[in-house]
Amino acid sequence: MSLGDPRRHVAEIGGLSVLFVMATEHEYGPHLKVRVDPLITGVGPVEAAAATGAALASLSHHGALPDLLFTLGSAGSRHLDHAEIYQVASVAYRDMDCSPLGFERGLTPFLDEPAIIPIAHRIPGVPEATLSSGANIVSGAAYDAVGSDMVDMETYSVLRAARRFRLPMVGLRGITDGKTELTGFHDWAEYLHIVDEKLAAALDQFQGHVHGGAFDLKPAGPRA
Repeated sequence: MSLGDPRRHVAEIGGLSVLFVMATEHEYGPHLKVRVDPLITGVGPVEAAAATGAALASLSHHGALPDLLFTLGSAGSRHLDHAEIYQVASVAYRDMDCSPLGFERGLTPFLDEPAIIPIAHRIPGVPEATLSSGANIVSGAAYDAVGSDMVDMETYSVLRAARRFRLPMVGLRGITDGKTELTGFHDWAEYLHIVDEKLAAALDQFQGHVHGGAFDLKPAGPRA
């Protein structure tokens, strides 16, 4: 994961300061490398929360919090097109289940957040999909228990860290797997090079919208 001064991961785009966040170097291919220098958090919700929270705390201490968090990476989906890019429309935390105590599944008790958190900001022209985050790899029949379009392991944690610092977040995910049962690392890695290229193209699209004024950074909702 990334170490050192997190200010190096903040990019200025058309007057907007953006902290880019990714989980692994495996997803950070040559096309992205010529465009962004992301914070690499490590895999899973715990590593993502720890790394993103620590980075934002450091940036806050230096008076350098960004205007926007931007999470990039891969996701699985049973029905979305493989090797295509989707922006995150909402995020759910599939690991959270306090239903024996009477709470809605996915709802974190005593937290002023819904079970499904909508993402307020949109990149024009990029297809949208709902996302479920959790600590497990979803494959095969496990998709039956997921109500979202796509699954990953980090986005919910990145979003919660962002909301702790009253920052908006957007996310892009490239679909690498899900239509068939995973049989090993190679099944996930097969499309990473294509996802890298398409994520880079979507970033170019985002940058063009920022410079053209089409990306509207509205005030975000309540934080906890």
